[in-house]
Amino acid sequence: MSSTTAYLCLGSNVGARAQTLQLALAVLARAGLTIRARSSLYETPPWGPIPQGPYLNQVVEVESPVGPRPLLFLALLVERMLGRDRPHEVRFGPRRIDIDILLFGDAAVAQADLEIPHPRLLERAFALVPLTEIAPDIKVGGVSAAQALAGLDRAGIVRVEA
Repeated sequence: MSSTTAYLCLGSNVGARAQTLQLALAVLARAGLTIRARSSLYETPPWGPIPQGPYLNQVVEVESPVGPRPLLFLALLVERMLGRDRPHEVRFGPRRIDIDILLFGDAAVAQADLEIPHPRLLERAFALVPLTEIAPDIKVGGVSAAQALAGLDRAGIVRVEA
């Protein structure tokens, strides 16, 4: 069975953040993803208009035996298992767990509920810092992630785990 390299960004700013990220990774691995690399944990300021506490973010490189849509389904299922209630939450508000597909091989997907590469990846230092830690030469739609990161404000992003 073939697999595809994908990059996921995990984030949490409610409850036991580090333990939630660890549990999410364990469930994803148990469901069939192979975790190939994981970044350090980074405490990052919240993004968006809603006042809230800081996030812990981490990017992982996985080998996925399924395509982008089943991977999205799995990510959403893990979020629900860990207490996220997307239909009833405030957009860009606090959340116990958030799992985004940043990249899926060379795939370009443009659907109402799934865009790959992640449409705002090159604007988000909280995702690019951990992504470039584990994949320093990666390109997003032909653009160097490291070069995109060089033009962004990284204030408040602090590594909390090696």
